[in-house]
Amino acid sequence: MRIEQLQAFLAVTQTGNFGQAAQKCGVTQSTISRQIQSLESYLGMPLFHRTAHAKLTLAGEQLLPRARKICQEWQSATQELADLIAGKQPELCVAAIQSVCAHYLPPILRQFCQAYPQVQLRVTALGSDRSLKVLRDGLVDVAIVMNNRFLTTSSEMVVEVLYEEPIEVLMASDHPLVNYQPVPWSELIKYPQAVFKSGYGMQRLVQQQFSRLGANLRAVMELNTLEAFQGVVRQGELIALLPKSALINVQQDSTLAVRSLEKLPESVASSNKLVGNVSALDSKWTRQVVLVTTRDRLDIPPIQHFCKLVRQLDMPTVQAWNLQLPALAQA
Repeated sequence: MRIEQLQAFLAVTQTGNFGQAAQKCGVTQSTISRQIQSLESYLGMPLFHRTAHAKLTLAGEQLLPRARKICQEWQSATQELADLIAGKQPELCVAAIQSVCAHYLPPILRQFCQAYPQVQLRVTALGSDRSLKVLRDGLVDVAIVMNNRFLTTSSEMVVEVLYEEPIEVLMASDHPLVNYQPVPWSELIKYPQAVFKSGYGMQRLVQQQFSRLGANLRAVMELNTLEAFQGVVRQGELIALLPKSALINVQQDSTLAVRSLEKLPESVASSNKLVGNVSALDSKWTRQVVLVTTRDRLDIPPIQHFCKLVRQLDMPTVQAWNLQLPALAQA
């Protein structure tokens, strides 16, 4: 059974005549006749009395209200899909890591709302792994996160690298590690750390790095906001390994200090290059931030435009961070 057969059935019911039904549907009378015959054959009973005026049989009377509902639902569904392709979707949902929400998304959000004022934009700050999972489950349209190849291997996923940034050490201004610049790994591993909660890519990245170093990660506290990291580290004992974009505002805080890390040992650097966690030029430990969506979503104009705006944003390279940091700190 096809929807055209039900539409032909309704047209004959409304006009009471096969010829007028054909005109209503924009097809020939023979086409209408074949569609009705096929529908009757499928159902196993006649739907019309073949008289001068096409009158419904008992079976036709039973089918009529159902056919109307089916055709109405089909019309609504096709209209909604047409609206979607035309960019008339009601909302666009984005999940992004906190540093992206704080420093890179605001101008993009403003430009998008100007281009699509009728689309409700919903932005949620989530950990990288959680963001990718809700994208995979269809709860958001776009994720801007730390790369995790284990969660983006599906052929339907589209992953675009936006930028890489170094991982640095956040500490209190009177912490013993402030005497090092850069901080040696042999000294770093001696101190307890505050780390991101499970579901945040940074926790996984830190754990993997310590594992590759053959060192014990002394994670004594799990947090999920940049403000919480600053408040805890300010107390003096704990340190935190964070991406540089998360430390921009710290430069103005005299109670906190930020130090870079020394280059990775060659054996660890080689291992990290395989998973995209180290800058190939100077063996610095980095994280890679990517834009992720699905192929079908890129056909939807608002999503396509949002991704275009993200791509056009001037993201920092690893080598440019030292030059761009003062400007970002003043923004």
